[in-house]
Amino acid sequence: MDAIDHITLTGVRAYGYHGVYPDEKREGQEFVVDAVLALSLRRAAETDDVVDTVHYGELAERLVAVVAGEPVDLLETLAQRLADDVLRDGRVESVTITVHKPQAPIPVPFGDVAVTITRGRP
Repeated sequence: MDAIDHITLTGVRAYGYHGVYPDEKREGQEFVVDAVLALSLRRAAETDDVVDTVHYGELAERLVAVVAGEPVDLLETLAQRLADDVLRDGRVESVTITVHKPQAPIPVPFGDVAVTITRGRP
């Protein structure tokens, strides 16, 4: 059995047009994404070659593209789209995605609202 290691990317910021209300879809807002990928990093450690791991710069760009892409109503749907994108890389066994919506239309003072999902291979 190979080791399960993690790559963590925290605080990726992207502008998107997600939300239930029309003004959220019209005006947009910033979203923040955290991703924790579970995979074996043994090969990358042995070869010291970026091709043997998930390139976190490219990962960040893909996350931003999903957030900036087609609008959805729910953070849950956006988180699922992000997880699906990450799991396209066959090396990733599972991923935990957190989507933060710091400017959510909540009528009381708050620090953050977020949805976290974990998805893996069947």
